[in-house]
Amino acid sequence: MKSSCPKIVIVGGGAGGLELATQLGHKLGKKNNAQIVLVDKNRTHIWKPLLHEVATGSLDSDLDGVVYSAHAAKHGYQFQLGTFCDLDADKQFIKVAPITDDTGKVLLPERQIQYDKLVIAVGSVSNDFNTPGVRDHCFFLDSHQQANRFHHALLDSFTRVHQSESINELNIAIVGGGATGVELSAELYHVTDLLKIYGLSKMTKDKLNIHLIEAGPRILPALPERIATSARRELSKLGVNVMENTRISEATPSGFVTADGELIEANLMLWAAGVKAPDFIKDIELFELNRANQIMVKANLLSTTNDEIYVIGDCCACQQADGSFVPPRAQSAHQMAQCVEKNILHELKGEALESYTYVDHGSLVNLSRFSTVGSLMGNLTKNSMFIEGRIARLVYISLYRMHQKAIHGTFKTIALWLAEKLMRVVRPRMKLH
Repeated sequence: MKSSCPKIVIVGGGAGGLELATQLGHKLGKKNNAQIVLVDKNRTHIWKPLLHEVATGSLDSDLDGVVYSAHAAKHGYQFQLGTFCDLDADKQFIKVAPITDDTGKVLLPERQIQYDKLVIAVGSVSNDFNTPGVRDHCFFLDSHQQANRFHHALLDSFTRVHQSESINELNIAIVGGGATGVELSAELYHVTDLLKIYGLSKMTKDKLNIHLIEAGPRILPALPERIATSARRELSKLGVNVMENTRISEATPSGFVTADGELIEANLMLWAAGVKAPDFIKDIELFELNRANQIMVKANLLSTTNDEIYVIGDCCACQQADGSFVPPRAQSAHQMAQCVEKNILHELKGEALESYTYVDHGSLVNLSRFSTVGSLMGNLTKNSMFIEGRIARLVYISLYRMHQKAIHGTFKTIALWLAEKLMRVVRPRMKLH
């Protein structure tokens, strides 16, 4: 960094990007030792592991989201609204696409934002593997806008079944037996059970048919088999039709068609089968990429092709000693943000950079109010320890509190927890609009 007051631009305000902007804002921005700029295409942040709750109405993104501009003003960084679309590594600037209103009118033309150090944290999007019909007929949960879109369609479907004399069921098909698909399946049963409180008493759980479709031999393939087995048992108790070893060849207006030609009928279809880095990353033609479009990095999380660009989070391809890549999880993004924060501070002092090592603290899957299952490992225990029930639920909630602490601090996190307790008394237990 050559400038006396370097400009550090972070693209993407997800778990890693927002935490990094916050910490650098405190340590550099507030002291005028660097200019910290966060760029994101959205005005608010929602922790991605909670998007399934936004989709079902258990969480209101309008009330529970973090507004970037307000957060930036308090934490020493600047926020710029816009969609990152290209960059010039030689001249060190990124391009931000024009901002338009709902009618297509240009409010702000394409812009260039200079940087001395760039951090790319653009996250991931669903990978449809070019399956015919998926983009046309399926919902996705890559953003809170997509989650809200599914939520509105879900409310419409609930209302249709409740008010109809002839429609006696609601079929929902979810492709992808990872954490998103599993947690969404359980949450759908939870909110359906709440409907009777809010006047939709004819839309009962016995009218809800959920098909959870996984191409592999078991759900939760990235997690230990004991967790997958326990989650499958709980889902089956709820009534979820778990379909393993089932590959989808096409999505149609009527439902999913399997490789064997069977039609799985569905009123709502959601695709959650794997992730990849956004396609525009490949179009930039600057980086070394893996098969999932993720940007290859060195041990210190600098891009393999440019020493002024760090990469963190789901879009980062960080290869481990065994040849595998660091998994795209919130805990990975959190740890990467901490490593890049240290390395940027080291660079400013002319010190050597640190290497990043992923520490797996375990995995947890929350099945709404019905159960939570998972394992703890890493620094917590020498070997993995299976946990479930209330203890697992408390640990799961604590992960979100740790994220809140990283972006708000301890005092405000406690205040937010108290506010949530009070709001439960005065507002509905699910979003109904």
